[in-house]
Amino acid sequence: MREAWDAVAVGAGPNGLAAALALARNGRRVLVLERAQRAGWGLRTDKSIVPGCVHDHCASVLPLALASPFFRSVGVIDRVHWCWSPAALAHPFDDGTAVLLWRDLERTAVELGPDAPRYRGLMKPWLSAGTALLAALLSPLPGVVRLPGSRLPLVELLCFAREGVRSARVVIEHFVGERARALFAGLAAHSTLPLEQAPSAAFGLVLAACGHLVGWPLLAGGTERLAEALVGEIEQHGGTVRYGVPVERLDDLPPARALLLDSSPRIALRIAGARFTPAYRWQLARFRPGPGVFKIDWVIRGTVPWRAPECALAATVHLGGSWEEIAAAERAVSQGRMPERPFVILVQPGQADPGRAIPDYAVMWAYCHVPSGWDGDATEAIEQQVERFAPGFRERIVARRAWKPGDLERANPNLVGGDLSGGWPTLDQLFTRPAFWPWPPYRTSDPAVFLCSAATPPGGGVHGMCGYWAARWAERWLDRLDRGRLSPASGKSVSKAAVSAELTAR
Repeated sequence: MREAWDAVAVGAGPNGLAAALALARNGRRVLVLERAQRAGWGLRTDKSIVPGCVHDHCASVLPLALASPFFRSVGVIDRVHWCWSPAALAHPFDDGTAVLLWRDLERTAVELGPDAPRYRGLMKPWLSAGTALLAALLSPLPGVVRLPGSRLPLVELLCFAREGVRSARVVIEHFVGERARALFAGLAAHSTLPLEQAPSAAFGLVLAACGHLVGWPLLAGGTERLAEALVGEIEQHGGTVRYGVPVERLDDLPPARALLLDSSPRIALRIAGARFTPAYRWQLARFRPGPGVFKIDWVIRGTVPWRAPECALAATVHLGGSWEEIAAAERAVSQGRMPERPFVILVQPGQADPGRAIPDYAVMWAYCHVPSGWDGDATEAIEQQVERFAPGFRERIVARRAWKPGDLERANPNLVGGDLSGGWPTLDQLFTRPAFWPWPPYRTSDPAVFLCSAATPPGGGVHGMCGYWAARWAERWLDRLDRGRLSPASGKSVSKAAVSAELTAR
């Protein structure tokens, strides 16, 4: 007798949904179980602060979603409406000026004065490789070499790897001017690593390349639109998504031939640890979360009074001043200390999607990195940073909501200690996350259980590739069970060939 389901995915975050969709399109009978009352996790959107004003819970600016070969191959990105601000990013300084990251490489280079040639030289190889390089970076380590459809020679890939597996400080010191140094420091600080630590440079290079190749887009109406599109695709291909179903242990699950966990290693241990070997349990228990974040959502009257008016051209604004200040802030967080002047990442979505707020008001939010699980209040520190570059901002606040790391983890248990990245992306946790063995890391010591969360490569960000790669290995397991007993699965395939076609089309 066949089991009720070919696969059950626990968690309807972007990776759990991506895994379910990949399997459903291969004709598999797939069930997604979500503890909340709607899908998305980091893709959720709400209007609870001020009616009619739309805030994204977590993810908001989605360059990796637009670059994702899986999302492209299944047409999900065509089911939602993307919007861009004129510039991808603004980085203001205390003298009332700002540097902007534009889609156009030359326009950005001109902003950097004496560093224009250096910036061009740094970015041109990345832009020449195009989105095929981004796709290669969104794969497990062997896939960087063997990714189907990739037109990048191995030697070229190794050169990019050499550039990325460095500290951001090495790249920063390549520049001579403050504008270029601060711009790259802010990009690299998204890594949550100290800027002196490898591979922080990789994050800055990838985000800059995304800015030039696909921009830093938002979704009209909020990021939950992407979750809705993924659920719609799953259901269209025969899959099922159920809400309000917490899963604490294996007994909570219906019979299935494969289990995919869109969860942190900690939760995976709680659910399925009894089926893992002692060595594998030990590896998962040692996996380290990254720093947490403290987030504030605001509704303000009017617009942000930026001292540098060009900041109004970008949906994302980095508030950290000089590169030395940014480096000091991220270093302090990595050492378990809260900096007096945190590096703040601010999003003003109305610059790309004016429908986010009711007339005469604006929606915005910001966050800073804090030590994992930190229980303090960073509201004053964050708002001081905004006020520093936009005097009079506080006078315009109509409503605010603050999220401590613990609040974020209660809303989404995968955000351990408030960590948005699925685990600290240090060199030892970048490609072998969350365990060194078995390989690839989507497999567990139980052949029927797979991990598909951001705790697996390529890590954090909304791209669905953790789910896609886990589904690939789950499909192999199901094929082994089917071999010699069942006819080939029917339905549209999103296996290696489909993603390969998407890459080759570029």
